[in-house]
Amino acid sequence: LSGGQQQRVALARALVFGPRALLLDEPLSALDAGLRAGMRDEILRVQRAAGIATLFVTHDQEEALSMADRVAVLKDGRLLQVDTPRGLYERPVDATVAGFVGHANLWPGRVAADGLVETAIGPIRTATGGFAPGDAVTVMVRPEEVSAEPAADAANRFAGRIAADRFLGNLRRLDLEVPGGLVKVETRRRDAIDAVAIAPEAVRLLPAGF
Repeated sequence: LSGGQQQRVALARALVFGPRALLLDEPLSALDAGLRAGMRDEILRVQRAAGIATLFVTHDQEEALSMADRVAVLKDGRLLQVDTPRGLYERPVDATVAGFVGHANLWPGRVAADGLVETAIGPIRTATGGFAPGDAVTVMVRPEEVSAEPAADAANRFAGRIAADRFLGNLRRLDLEVPGGLVKVETRRRDAIDAVAIAPEAVRLLPAGF
């Protein structure tokens, strides 16, 4: 039997006795990318048809975000956060969770004033509160929230050069090297990019530490 067929047989065996709950411990880890996508859909279809509560263990962030109603992130035996996939992605409690659920720019910083954080790449303005001047923080910005077409007077504008350029079909994932560090960018622009900007509303402040 192929890897996908073996997983189908294992799932059928688990369901035959009508369990009230299922524990699936990384059931797709041995499959290639094409089979994984198909099996994800099949497991979701079967689970929803059967109406069985399912605990799905995975180290794959795409599986976690695309399959679950609620996601628990654990590290070294500690439960860091439980939330919806969107909640984890948009409102992670710390840099560890932010880094697990998707790509993220994470810069150590210190709050200089209300709405302003000093970082190695320069001062960053934010609409996020919750920290006092002098507090050490981690600044988080998702790459897709970085604008690759910044106005000359845009807030949080950074100029630099492309250090890495990855073609991903319908978008590019870039590392823009700026004084003091890197800015990760996801964009559909095909031409050269030498500056980016980050809206203050896209900046999230997390507790210090990675």
